[in-house]
Amino acid sequence: MSRPVHLGLDIGGTASRWVACTPDGEILGRGKVSGATGHIFNPAEKDRLDAVLRAVRQALGDAGLEPVSITAGITGYGSAVATEVTALVETIFAIDAAAILLIDDIVLAYVAHFEPGQGHLVSAGTGSIGIHVTAAGDTVRVGGRGILIDDAGSGSWIALEALDRLYRILDRDGSFAAAQPLADHLFALVGGREWHDVRQFVYGGDRGRIGTLAVAVGRAAEEGDELALAILRQAGVELAQLGSALLSRAGDHPLRFVGGVLDLHPAIFAEIAASLAGHDVSRAEGDAALAAAQLQAGRHRAWMALLTRQLPAN
Repeated sequence: MSRPVHLGLDIGGTASRWVACTPDGEILGRGKVSGATGHIFNPAEKDRLDAVLRAVRQALGDAGLEPVSITAGITGYGSAVATEVTALVETIFAIDAAAILLIDDIVLAYVAHFEPGQGHLVSAGTGSIGIHVTAAGDTVRVGGRGILIDDAGSGSWIALEALDRLYRILDRDGSFAAAQPLADHLFALVGGREWHDVRQFVYGGDRGRIGTLAVAVGRAAEEGDELALAILRQAGVELAQLGSALLSRAGDHPLRFVGGVLDLHPAIFAEIAASLAGHDVSRAEGDAALAAAQLQAGRHRAWMALLTRQLPAN
């Protein structure tokens, strides 16, 4: 017989994490699967989300766990896709829509770090975005408009900035010698050094795939590549600007920075801290999937009161 659990999902563009807990919040299982987005108006993205949900469903079944509620934070999720995404979750997990709570991933991250109105959160992963949620449930968002417009400081931005700067060097010098470590690490992840290799990787992929190249920039910076280090420092400046915007618009609250970009190199957060000197600024390591699982288990009553009043998703 399957054991009933509350399921929490944190679905990002590069990876997705899930946690299953008992009604009293005890963790019974957790795992990690591939990434997806809520951009299901794109058939390829709908297929990715479908695959992620089915992978989680399979993992739960293998562990003898049956969700009685599902709370998911999904990158790119919004009201325009709410009905279709809810139906997808309902079908795959054979669960009533009334037991499904869907929000976007940055709101979920905020839930994992603050009570309503208690701070500002900036997330730097595949994309970059900042958020403040007031005690009344109103949201102030900055950034988060995608790599075609901005997402400055994000993994995707770092990757594209590095490629841009490298090809400017090639155009000027005829070789990548002026930033050889950066070129070597980038092309190793791309899988080839020729323009057609890079073109296929960038234009044939999604932002999550592009964002994986940020790891190469971090590795090059660790080896002393000056261009890579300059790009990462600028990423810190850009992320600090998101924090500054939140301070300006929503008041002087503690600022917490989260996301995989911060792990690329210490210079990124050092630049953030320097740019926001005089404010309460720190890195944080919240467990968004666990926070999601515990929401409908009654661990975050203030948040449930707000979220079930349909906190805006965009």
